[in-house]
Order: sequence, then structure tokens, then C-alpha cells
Amino acid sequence: MTPETEADLAEAVCAATGPLRIIGGGTRPIGKPVAGEVLSAAGLSGVSLYEPGALTLVVQAGTPFAEVEAVLAAEGQRLPFEPMDHRALLGTSGAPTIGGVVAANVSGPRRVQGGACRDYLIGVRFVDGTGAVVKNGGRVMKNVTGYDLVKLMAGSWGSLGVLSEVSFKVLAAPGAEASLVARGLSAEQGVAALSAGLGSPFDVSGAAHLDARSSDEARTQVRIEGLAGSVAYRAGRLAELLPGFEVVEGAQSAALWQEVRDVTPFAGRDGAVWRISVKPSDGPLLAGLGEAIFDWGGGLVWLLVPEEGDCGAAAIRARVAELGGHATLVRASEAARAAVAVFPPEPAPVAALTAGLRAKFDPRGILNPGIMG
Repeated sequence: MTPETEADLAEAVCAATGPLRIIGGGTRPIGKPVAGEVLSAAGLSGVSLYEPGALTLVVQAGTPFAEVEAVLAAEGQRLPFEPMDHRALLGTSGAPTIGGVVAANVSGPRRVQGGACRDYLIGVRFVDGTGAVVKNGGRVMKNVTGYDLVKLMAGSWGSLGVLSEVSFKVLAAPGAEASLVARGLSAEQGVAALSAGLGSPFDVSGAAHLDARSSDEARTQVRIEGLAGSVAYRAGRLAELLPGFEVVEGAQSAALWQEVRDVTPFAGRDGAVWRISVKPSDGPLLAGLGEAIFDWGGGLVWLLVPEEGDCGAAAIRARVAELGGHATLVRASEAARAAVAVFPPEPAPVAALTAGLRAKFDPRGILNPGIMG
């Protein structure tokens, strides 16, 4: 089912007699496999309202993300959270949608400076599990009514409602970017350099380290963005702070960050992929568990491990728990995702809250049932 209006979407949910598998463009099959009739929001497409002067954008949830980027770029603006495109990593096709970005709270390397998708989301419209249309938040930044519910929908993976419209705060795109790059550092040395860059006054907007198995040789990179004169000055000062780093600019710099954003070194290769969040200083402690890419200054670790047994879940989760972090299985076979706890297990109080929210928003339990189990 691919309804083209919010009313049709509400009718489809209301009339459902069994589980629904909620998708946008179908490019992010993460979580437990869902058995049910496919309900796609991709038919809800188009920009509802765009006011560049007010830095606000309202768009239908099924709009391809590439179209959103093009609309904003025409006015010299962008969504600051740099969402990942999962297609290369997961081997999927189709067009990622803006609703899918919100449902998964997808945020890329710039999150370390500017925040996550949910931080720029100011309003949502969605259809809950009863078929009722719910509106929360607003279309301008001054209207923050229901702000907590707006954030709740970001990262809910379609389990609380089917998004029909989303509203964002947008920002001006920078005029220039440059990256400082070093080769051959160990994970410990690389993350220490990233910490030094992030702790400087030079407004770093990206900080990543790829181990030697993910690049021709280990690569450590720090990004700065802004007006051309400012970028040139800050690049020079950062080079003084980070000896041994060389400056690359423009398209060459952008290509380095797209590689990190989309985790392309793991694309097309055998193995399961984990996404792990820990304290940045603890990131290097996970390097021995598999091939690693460190983003967010070391706080986000992508691990490529053999897809055998439980895809390393027991060892990875035990180590991550010791460090006070959490791990999500992003890529594995459908059989493995069905057998392994894909998302981190929730403490009992949190699990009770989660169950209560789902019972409220989806009392029939038909929206992506079990996807986060």
C-alpha cells in the first residue's frame, strides 16, 4: 500500500486487520524483520512550506531526501545533521525519504558539533495505530508546543505512528570546508588527536579515525567549515596544534567525509556491522573486537565482525556494557537479525515506559511489531 494523501494513510491504518510493515523508501532494513503487509509513506511527497528567511521547512514524509537537499541548496541552505545514506552499507536500492531519516533519527559526522536529526525537528504530523491523525509541534521555531512528542517520534522506527509530514529548522550552508588529515596513527593516537581538535576553539565539525584495515593506511581527519577566510585561518591554526596533519580542501575534503558518513569501507564486504556508542576516550578499547571506524571523536564506533553465530553479540555487548555504552546490530542477514537482539536491551523501568507508550500510540500492536525487540 502506498497512499498519496494523509487521509488515505489514516484510512489504510484504520482498516488494517493485521500487522503492517512501515517503510519510507525501504533503504534502511534495520531492526528485527517485520512480517506484515507493507505500508509505504513514499506516496506522500512534496514540500508543503519553505521559508528561507525564517529558516523553516515543512515537507511531506515520503519526499526523497535528495529532493529536500536540492530545494535547500538552491537557497544556500541545508539540514545541518548530515544524515547517512545506508544504501551502500546495506546493499539496498531505492530513494531514502525524509520520513525515514526522522524515523531512524539518522545523524552523520556533523552531529559532534551541531546535534542530531531530532534537534532540528520542530513539528510532526503522523497517523497512530488507531488511524487517528496526530499533529504535534509547529511549522515555525517559535511554536514549540508538544516539543517532547516531536522528539519522541525521531528514532521510533515506525513503531508509534506513520509519519506524514515533518517540519525542520534549517541553516545556511557554509561557503568553504577543509580537513586536516594524518596517516599511520594508531587508534589511541588518532582519537587523542581528535580530542585535541574538538577541544580547540576552532569549531571542528567532524572528527574521525579509520583504522588501517578500512583505508590504504590508518587515516585520522578533522573538518572545519564556514566562510572561506575563516576556514583558511582556522586550518592554519589547527595545523599548528596537530603537527603532521596536512590540509585538504573542497571536493577532496567532502569525499573523505562522505566515506565516513556512509561507512563505505564496509560496503560490499562480508560480515556483520555494529554501531556502538561509548565515551570518546573509550572508543579505542573496542578496536580489538573487529575492524573499526571511529566517528564523533571516537564516541561512535562502527565495527565489522564475522557473521558467525550471534555476530559477536555476546562479546561486544559485554565489553560495551563495561564501558557504559550501547551497541546496535546494523547489518546482518535476516536470519541473524531475527535471532539476535538488534537494539540494546532496555533496563526494566525503561522497558515498562516503552511498552506503555506503544500501548498508547498503537493499542492494536500493528505498527512494525517487534522491530525493536
